Amino acid sequence: MVMFPHAGGSASFFHSYSAELSSNFRVHCVQYPGRQDRIREALIDNVGKLAEGVLADIARLDDGPLAFFGHSMGAVVAFETARLLQQTTGRSPVRLFVSGRGAPARPVPRTLPQFHLMSDADLTAEVQQSSATDARVAVDADLLRFVLPTLRSDYRAIETYRCAPGRRIACPITVLVGDRDPQVPLENAAAWAEHTTADSELITFQGGDHFYLLPSQDRVVKLIRDRLGRAPASVLTVETGRSTSDVTA
Repeated sequence: MVMFPHAGGSASFFHSYSAELSSNFRVHCVQYPGRQDRIREALIDNVGKLAEGVLADIARLDDGPLAFFGHSMGAVVAFETARLLQQTTGRSPVRLFVSGRGAPARPVPRTLPQFHLMSDADLTAEVQQSSATDARVAVDADLLRFVLPTLRSDYRAIETYRCAPGRRIACPITVLVGDRDPQVPLENAAAWAEHTTADSELITFQGGDHFYLLPSQDRVVKLIRDRLGRAPASVLTVETGRSTSDVTA
């Protein structure tokens, strides 16, 4: 299982998820450049280049089956990584889980601002209001100034990303979204079906906002286990007792 975080996020966002899933799967959490243990590396503000970096690291893993889970921007990076994997190796993940993001070819709602073009003050306000922001960061002015370049770079990557309508992958897609997520109209979430030649399903979480997956972790973990458990034994190998690790991108 390879997990891709949202804009401004890091591998540690999925710490509790990887702890739960590692009893069933070998979990790798993507660490984008310019944060935490990769703080000295240059930021990348292009989804395609982020996907190329992940693919290069995946190539160093064993040849076992892969599943991808991406949230928000991470959903699109996961999709592009799956597409590149398919193009370059002929392999596909056994399943792609996309969370909190409309289909790649669908435009985001016009009511949403271009976050990467915001002033520092307005972008800081957005960080402080996000339910995914660590409370310690939200009240620390120095930390907020420190994270703004990373967040702006990630927003530039996802907000300038464009996808052709006919771009598809071969694996099934499970779409997860909070039914009160202002960033993801349900029709845009359902449109992920247009980007696979296999099956697609849409799972909604009642009362969930953009970061529904934080309070709904138990349900999401159960869903992941259930969907991956459906794969034939010859396709999916469940590994137990393995420690989690990070994949750089």
